[in-house]
This record gives sequence, C-alpha cells and structure tokens, in this order.
Amino acid sequence: MALLRLRNTKGPNAAEIERKIKRGNALRQGSSWRGSRGLLALLLVALCVSTVAAWLYLASLDGDITETLASQREMILPQPRVYSVQCSEDYENYKRYPGCTPQKCGRAVTDGVVTSEEAQALRRLAERGLALAGSEGGASILDLHSGALSMGKQFVNIYRYFGEQIADVFTEEDFKLYRDVRGRIQAVIAETFGLDRTLMYLTKPTFFSRINSTAAKTQHDEYWHPHIDKETYGSFDYTSLLYLSDYGSDFTGGRFVFMDQNGNRTVEPRAGRVSFFSSGSENLHRVEKVSWGIRYAITVSFTCNPSHAISDPSLP
Repeated sequence: MALLRLRNTKGPNAAEIERKIKRGNALRQGSSWRGSRGLLALLLVALCVSTVAAWLYLASLDGDITETLASQREMILPQPRVYSVQCSEDYENYKRYPGCTPQKCGRAVTDGVVTSEEAQALRRLAERGLALAGSEGGASILDLHSGALSMGKQFVNIYRYFGEQIADVFTEEDFKLYRDVRGRIQAVIAETFGLDRTLMYLTKPTFFSRINSTAAKTQHDEYWHPHIDKETYGSFDYTSLLYLSDYGSDFTGGRFVFMDQNGNRTVEPRAGRVSFFSSGSENLHRVEKVSWGIRYAITVSFTCNPSHAISDPSLP
C-alpha cells in the first residue's frame, strides 16, 4: 500500500524514494533468504551428523561382519554346512559326560531337517498361542513345556490360566509335530558333533519366540545383547534355533550373529532352517534388533546332565 501511494505522489523526490523502498525491500528479501539458507544449512548439518552417528553405531555392531554363513536365498542341502571352532574352557567348570560333553565344537546350518510345510504349521501354532497374550515390548515367548506365556510385563501359565479352553487352541497333532521336529533336531546335532543321542536331553528354556520392532519395556524384551548360552543358562550344552519366517520378506533385521574375535558371522533366517551350535563361549552371539515385520523362531536346547532334563510337552 505504501508503494502504491508513492506511485501517485507528485513531486521530484517521489521516484527516488520509490527506488530506495524497492532497494530496501530487495535487501530485506535477500536477508530473509540468506537467513533461510542459513537455517537450512544448519538443518542439513544436523541431519548429516545424526546420519553419521547412526551409521557409526550400526557399523560398530555389524560393520565387521566378515562372512554370511547362510543367506536366506540359498538352500543348504542335503548335509549341514558345518564350521568348526575350538572348544572353550567353559566345559571344564562343569561335570563331564562322556559321549555328550563337547569334544568337537562349532556351529552348523541345515535346511534339510524341517520342511517348509512343517515350518508353516509350527508358525500357525505359535501364532495361535501368542494371540492369547503377548509382551508389551518387542519380544514374546511361548513355552509349551512349562506353559509360560508372555502377558504384558510378566508371564502366566497357559495351562492354569486358560484351563480346559487351551484344547480349543492346540491339538494333539500340534504337539506330535513339535515332538517329531524336536527329535530330528536332536538327531542332526548328535550326528554332526559325533554324540550319543541317547545321552542328550532336552532342557529348559525351550520355547517359541515372536519378535517385532516395538520398543522394549522390560529386560525380557532386550533380546539383542551379546551372550553365551552356557553362562546364561548353565544347563545348555547345545543350542538350536528353528526359524519359522523369512529374513527380508517377513521381517528385516533379526539376523543371528556369531561374534568372533576376527569378525562377526551371520545366519539369515529362512522358514524351516535349523541353526545349531555348541553352547560355550566359543559361540558368543546376539540377535540383531528387528527393524520391520515379525520374526518367529523356536529355540530348542539340549543338556548332557540328566538332572536338567525336561519332558516333551503334552496337552493337559
């Protein structure tokens, strides 16, 4: 409006005043643009810094992965792919059981023990069971042996909590498949490590897990920390994982990572894939955080100590 009035003003100074106003407007616009550019530059710097920080964090975790032991795309058949490692001294702190206590240590992966159809059936079993409740955080478990089921920030016993209604969730065929698969996993571990299968015993915890990207609410949700099964559980001598979903399509992140002195080595989950290993510090490991989707698996563990044995589950 001021500029419009000046255009109608009579007098010799009108044109000069108008030019000054235009020049002032131009200077203010330029100053405003420079201020915006400065703010934009600061935002870009902040974004770059945060990106670099995130990259360095991820690199500190997985940048030293030197080998993929098994990718999701490949099928490892008919024999397991075996990687030998030197046994740790952990087992010297426990009673030794000839024919079972690890003499030959390592890790192995196979896609020849459980069919994709069986993996799908076990996943449906897990989905039905975990639909009854679940953790408030990103990790939920279902233990058919003890009956433990994640519920909020605690656990309940499904057999007591749901009573006779549990027969509407699980069937005898579900439990038979579970037992058959457990037996096959035990057999392949015994054959691979040269063990007497009859001297291996199922031990706790053996459970289904469901992991998603929800933030952890309790320490039970923090599944990603490096650990050694023999130290964490004591009874473990051999650990196995049966994957029930596919890395890259059902979920991202969630790879299993062996943490070796000279680098990290990873197994990419594939439905029906079994990964197994001796449970001492020769196999320090962790699981990546799941960043998208849902990861289903079964942890099946074995001991050489008969006093730590548990029975196969059955419907009450």
